Amino acid sequence: MKSVVKLIVSWLITAVALVAAAYLVPGITVTGNDGLVVVLVMAVILGLVNVLIKPILSFLSCGLIVLTLGLFLVIINALSLWLSSWIAQNVFNVGFVVDGFWPALLGSIVVSVVSFILSSVLLKNVGARKTA
Repeated sequence: MKSVVKLIVSWLITAVALVAAAYLVPGITVTGNDGLVVVLVMAVILGLVNVLIKPILSFLSCGLIVLTLGLFLVIINALSLWLSSWIAQNVFNVGFVVDGFWPALLGSIVVSVVSFILSSVLLKNVGARKTA
């Protein structure tokens, strides 16, 4: 039960981070009548891309990751956000638009920072056991 709660909280954290990115980064927009549904669907797509495709990209570029002392992971995060946006638009017809590489790069940084902050606050106590 606690893992389901943690998954839902993580999904909502990603959705809030995507809202922050759309608000702060020029070139990232949410279109459509129901922005909440757009952001929630995009959070699921981004989560699936991060679980399924990001590890493959990280493995294939491990030399660059080591050479740049991990900074190439920022590029991989940007590509993951950009790919998620493309999948959202072209496969699921959801209006989350990332208009190019630079908005994807800035958006991925915003999503990472907001997700880190919210996760450290909200997920800290999920799954913790109380002892008497």
